[in-house]
Amino acid sequence: MPGMDDTPLAPGRNLTYGLLDALGRQIVTGAFDARPFPTEAELSARHGVSRSVTREAVKMLTAKGLLTARPRAGTSIQPVAQWNLFDADVLRWLLERKFSVGLLAQFNQLRAAIEPAAAALAATSADAAGIALIEAGFARMLAADRGEDDVLEADIAFHLAILRASGNPFFAQLRDLVSTALRTSIRFTNRLEGRSADVAAHGAVREAILARDGAAAHRAMQAIIGDVMALIERHDGI
Repeated sequence: MPGMDDTPLAPGRNLTYGLLDALGRQIVTGAFDARPFPTEAELSARHGVSRSVTREAVKMLTAKGLLTARPRAGTSIQPVAQWNLFDADVLRWLLERKFSVGLLAQFNQLRAAIEPAAAALAATSADAAGIALIEAGFARMLAADRGEDDVLEADIAFHLAILRASGNPFFAQLRDLVSTALRTSIRFTNRLEGRSADVAAHGAVREAILARDGAAAHRAMQAIIGDVMALIERHDGI
């Protein structure tokens, strides 16, 4: 039977990923700070899963930098500095642990370093498929503004389209990271502002990319993220 502090695994889910999610949340929320990380046998018994399921989940957490296993020392939790913050699961657990304006600000600092550059690259390098992705993303934003699509998903689709259209595979690989954290960022800013995304500001990015003006695309995307950072700074500490 699971212990009182053990998150029950969702029925019907893949058990390995269910256990991964439960243990990841517990590690990030500090459930094991005052006690040793359980053994494989203890985890299997608490969560009602096989040893092979437990072993695989622990292996995945180790790959994410949350755990380390040493001969005769057993499995222990790694310092936060060792966690892979570029892993979408780790970032999601951190953001869900306790909402942090500071963490959100740090994420947007990362966005400020990446997304304007991606927009500039998209303006100069995007092929027809990349432009079509951006057009589709912006069309969703227009539809969402009319109440015909989901505001959050449309906004994310537009930003991810630009990462892919940049033609830089490293930017494209950041899609899961950006999608996970952008979801929290947009919810936060929309809640404070009481409105959806600024369609005109996103339209300026689109227009600059279509005009093949890299500098203008960079400035337009920088302005969007700058507005978010200004809002976060005004509400820091809430």
